[in-house]
Amino acid sequence: QSKNFGGEQAARTAAAADRTGHALLHTLYQQNLKNHTTIFSEWYALDLVKNQDGAVVGCTALCIETGEVVYFKARATVLATGGAGRIYQSTTNAHINTGDGVGMAIRAGVPVQDMEMWQFHPTGIAGAGVLVTEGCRGEGGYLLNKHGERFMERYAPNAKDLAGRDVVARSIMIEIREGRGCDGPWGPHAKLKLDHLGKEVLESRLPGILELSRTFAHVDPVKEPIPVIPTCHYMMGGIPTKVTGQALTVNEKGEDVVVPGLFAVGEIACVSVHGANRLGGNSLLDL
Repeated sequence: QSKNFGGEQAARTAAAADRTGHALLHTLYQQNLKNHTTIFSEWYALDLVKNQDGAVVGCTALCIETGEVVYFKARATVLATGGAGRIYQSTTNAHINTGDGVGMAIRAGVPVQDMEMWQFHPTGIAGAGVLVTEGCRGEGGYLLNKHGERFMERYAPNAKDLAGRDVVARSIMIEIREGRGCDGPWGPHAKLKLDHLGKEVLESRLPGILELSRTFAHVDPVKEPIPVIPTCHYMMGGIPTKVTGQALTVNEKGEDVVVPGLFAVGEIACVSVHGANRLGGNSLLDL
């Protein structure tokens, strides 16, 4: 199955209905079980440990149950801690995404880059920040202002509601700031209309969105539009890495060199494949 995500007018993205992340997590967890991975549940990583040569040789971690702090020795340490979206009031990020990996890196003298660049997703549920996937618009959903106008036709006449994330997010904010936002208990917002797609399509193609909307917005998309607002989604910056995932630093000559023993993957890494923005479905492009 493919989806016509924003930024492209072709079905270029492989997806598992609107639960791709869910499917990835299940698959990865199954691989952990298959390979008998040792998982330290209820442990929090605290700081990276470096030897006298500057190589990362593991980390310290706190056992939540006992309060014990332990050193985990490792030949390779991989940071996969995600971003720091929780620094924003409205975000799609989980509660754990508070930038702990960034802090660990900085305290260990590992550089970070492009930290001023943050992507805002145009459609988070108003008042909750929960992500409403671009797949909704890929399936034919569209945005409305308080006058019932499809305002994206003015901002992006060709792509319309499938324009890039930054274009759609800015367009929604312009509508709100110029007084055309919809009113509600969550403040001014836009409406994402899906009911014209029909119950059968929504239940088969967007089952997760139906559940999220009913839970967090108390709205049934089969009958009425979802209240949405731009919300912090993705930390573009992070630890600079090679395409192999090895963390980079700069030597005395200003040259990029690897940090021995340290790797970073996912949102905590900055491979610079996305630039200052990112297309939908490309979160893990660097992997």
